[in-house]
Amino acid sequence: MRYIFLIFGIAGLMVTNSFADQPVKQPNVAGQFYPADAKYLSAQIQSFLKGLSPASSQKAPQMIIVPHAGYVYSGKIAARAFRQASARKISTVILLAPSHHLGFPGLSVWSRGAMATPLGRLEVDEPLAQALINQDDLFLDEPRAFDKEHSLEVQLPFIQEVFSPDVKIVPVIMGQADFSTCRKAAESLKRLIGERKDILIVISSDMSHFHDDATAREMDGRTLKLIESLDAQQLWNQCARQHLEMCGFVPVTTALLLAKMQGLVPEVLTYGNSGDMTGDRSSVVGYGAVMFYAPTRDAASERQGVAPLTLNQKRRLMQIAKETADQYVRHQQILTVQEDDPRLQAIEGAFVTLHKDGRLRGCIGHIIGQQPLYLTVRDMAVAAASEDPRFDPVRPEELHDLEFEISVLSKPHRETDVEKIQMGRHGVIVERGRHYGVFLPQVATETGWDRETFLSQLCAQKAGLAPDAWKDPSTELDIFTATVFSERDLESGEQE
Repeated sequence: MRYIFLIFGIAGLMVTNSFADQPVKQPNVAGQFYPADAKYLSAQIQSFLKGLSPASSQKAPQMIIVPHAGYVYSGKIAARAFRQASARKISTVILLAPSHHLGFPGLSVWSRGAMATPLGRLEVDEPLAQALINQDDLFLDEPRAFDKEHSLEVQLPFIQEVFSPDVKIVPVIMGQADFSTCRKAAESLKRLIGERKDILIVISSDMSHFHDDATAREMDGRTLKLIESLDAQQLWNQCARQHLEMCGFVPVTTALLLAKMQGLVPEVLTYGNSGDMTGDRSSVVGYGAVMFYAPTRDAASERQGVAPLTLNQKRRLMQIAKETADQYVRHQQILTVQEDDPRLQAIEGAFVTLHKDGRLRGCIGHIIGQQPLYLTVRDMAVAAASEDPRFDPVRPEELHDLEFEISVLSKPHRETDVEKIQMGRHGVIVERGRHYGVFLPQVATETGWDRETFLSQLCAQKAGLAPDAWKDPSTELDIFTATVFSERDLESGEQE
C-alpha cells in the first residue's frame, strides 16, 4: 500500500517554467535551522523521537500541522506529529509550506528532480506532482518560490529519518490567496486524493510571534480552538486582520476546508513556545502540532445527538451570561430570562469562565445537564462571578474588564482506554471513592500538557489523589467534549 504526505505553505515569486538548470534543489538553511552534519542531524531528530509514545494505528493521521523554526526551538513539537504519522507506511510525501520572502498568486509545485539535505536526496514523485499541476491553473511550475525558503526545507530531514529510505516527495508552496482560492485549492486536492486512504497532508506553520509568554499562549489557544472546530472562515478572518497569528494561515485554512470535506477529526498533540527552551518569556514564538484523522465508529457516534450551536445561538447564550452577571453583581438580582429556541432549551451541562487581564477570574459549571441550556448558562454566570471559592466575588468596577467564555458539554461516558483520550478535544472526570475532579478540554490547549501530564495534574490538583492514580484500575475516568466560545470568538463571526 502506498502512502502520501502533503505539506502546504505560503510563498512569493514571478512565474517561470523550467527546472532544467537545477533539477536537484540544494539546502538553504542547513547549518542554521538544523545541523549540516548528517550524523549529528540524525542523532538530534532521534533524540526528539526518543521517549514518545508509539504511534496509534487507530489514529493514523491523513494530515498534520508542524512548526518550521530551528530544531532547537520547535523540533520536539514537530516530532510528536511525525511520530504519530509513522503509524502508516509512507511512500510519498507532498510538502506544502509558507514563504517568508516573495509573493505570487497561486501554488508553486516543485514537479521534477529532487531535493537534497545532509541526509541525502529526496526524489520527487513526478507523476503525482504533474497530476496536481493539471488539477487547476492555481498550481504553477515555479522553482524560484523555493530559492530562499526554510519553512518547507526543515521538514525534509524529519521525513528522511522517520519514513522509509525510498520515500518520495511533492513539495508545494502556497502564494498570496483569498478565502475562495483556499477553497478552490482544497477542492482540487480532494479530487486528487479521491477515495485513497494512503495520503497524509502535512502543513508547515509557526504560530504567534514575539509576544510575552502569557499573551502568546492566550492568542495561540484561540487559534487552536478554531483549528479544533475546523472553523476555516474564522481562522482566515482572524489571521487576515492580525487578531491571530500564523505565518502559514493560508495553507492551514486550505487544510481545514479539506479536512471538513473529508470528515477528518482534528486533535492537538502538543503546544509550546520558544521560551520553553530559552527560558526567556518576554518575547516568544508559538509552536503547535496537530493531526487530522478519519474518525472511528466510536468517535463518530460521540458527535451524534443534539445539533451543533449556530453562531446566533452562541451569541444569545453569551448575551444571557453577560447580562445576568452584570445584573447580579450590581444589584444582587438574578435576571429573568425567557427563551423559546428549542436548541437552547435542550438539557445540557455547561461552564461559564471569566477572565480578567488574561487571568482566570472565576469558573463554575455543571457537567451533567439539570435544566435547559440557557438557564444553566444564566445560573453558572452568576456562580462564576460570586461563588468560585478561589476568588473574591466580582466587584461592579471589574465588569468592563471581564471576558466571558462558555463551554457547552456533551454527556460524559466511561473510558477505560486512556489512549482514546484526545488532548484539546476531551474533558476528563476522575473519580475514586470520595475523590473527584474535572478538567475541561481547553486546559490541555492552554497548558500544552501531554496526556500523561494532564491526567497526573487532574488527579493531584483537582481530586487530591496521587499523580499516578489514573493508572489504577479502581480509578474511574469519564470523558466528554465541549463546544467552547468566548466573546472574542464571536466578535467577527460573519458565518454560522
